[in-house]
Amino acid sequence: MDRLLQTLLSQFIRRGNLQLTTASGATFNFGDGSGPQVAVRFTDRRAQLAVLLDPELKLGECYMNGTFVVERGTIADVLALALHQNRDGKPPRWARPQWLLRYWKRRLQQFNPRGRAQRNVAHHYDLDGRLYSLFLDADQQYSCAYFEHPGQSLDDAQLAKKRHLAAKLVLKGGERVLDIGSGWGGLALYLAEFCGARATGITLSQEQLSRSRARAAERGLSEAVEFRLQDYRDIDEKFDRIVSVGMFEHVGVNYYNVFFDKCARLLADDGVMVLHSIGRPEGPNVTNPWIAKYIFPGGYIPALSEVVPAIERSGLLITDIEILRLHYAETLRHWRERFLAHREEAERLYDERFVRMWEFYLAAAEMSFREQAMMVMQIQIAKRQDAVPLTRDYIAREEARLRALENNRRLAWRLAGE
Repeated sequence: MDRLLQTLLSQFIRRGNLQLTTASGATFNFGDGSGPQVAVRFTDRRAQLAVLLDPELKLGECYMNGTFVVERGTIADVLALALHQNRDGKPPRWARPQWLLRYWKRRLQQFNPRGRAQRNVAHHYDLDGRLYSLFLDADQQYSCAYFEHPGQSLDDAQLAKKRHLAAKLVLKGGERVLDIGSGWGGLALYLAEFCGARATGITLSQEQLSRSRARAAERGLSEAVEFRLQDYRDIDEKFDRIVSVGMFEHVGVNYYNVFFDKCARLLADDGVMVLHSIGRPEGPNVTNPWIAKYIFPGGYIPALSEVVPAIERSGLLITDIEILRLHYAETLRHWRERFLAHREEAERLYDERFVRMWEFYLAAAEMSFREQAMMVMQIQIAKRQDAVPLTRDYIAREEARLRALENNRRLAWRLAGE
């Protein structure tokens, strides 16, 4: 089995510097020797065979279980080296049969009726709230930040993301806004506080709902912001604006027409919608099986080519598309570094296996964006051509206005504290 492993990896690892020690003690080197050496070891022959047969699923499982050990470097370095070899998002050739089977089954796996959708959300978002506090920013934004310049802090970049989205919503004050997948409430609260919106946030997570309502009460915004435990399919009201950040990845490819048809019915005739979602650059694909099993059951990252036709069929108009490239890689780097800095606290909340699972998740996600051109797409949508200004200059102007409001609010808070 050692020789088979050597043969297959020598065909796949052509760049970089990887040293592998097998369960029997044999050591092999792969790559062209460039860059720092990454050294790994299998502690169990069964783990070694499992990774050979199904690397996309079993590598993460073996790392979680401690049967695949990184002896030099980190698991992030291992995944960066592996994903750097092949940038089309496909597994090695010997693992293609599993990929084809998963592609044929993807619609079944993304079958997300209401009950299943709520269970899938609970699997990830109803974890102990203290876990997310270990690595997210102060506002607990669990989606891609918007880095306006190199070296910007995570908190400032997440604030910039909210400001950027608010500018694209073209708010004048008093509009009724629906936030589909409102998380811990940060965006809805921002739109109410700085844009004068009347916001309704919906989530399927009990933990997020409780925290969002508490935050609204703490900030005196309960009259302006309402949070509900509700599926988007069950909304039947009109809204001037709709925003959805980091939720579309949970809709499932079977439901894209349902999602946009519903948004078309909910959006006012002169309304504006902004969809913020992770996207893939290589066309339709499958959800990584390890991610689907342990992190985001029922989830799927869409290609732009899968989203645009559903928008067109709904009768809605695309007024702007912006692609954020390495912003999520930087966001995930911050999250991973923060999480590892609080590793012991995470172990006290759960256990060592959970911590390795979460580290693998954050590292794999980061390297997918860094090495395989994964992206975030912000799609602005309307019903009328004249719903947004003629040129994109208004975005920068509105961001400047909001930034000034934020600075004035911070100054007022400091003076009040004195």
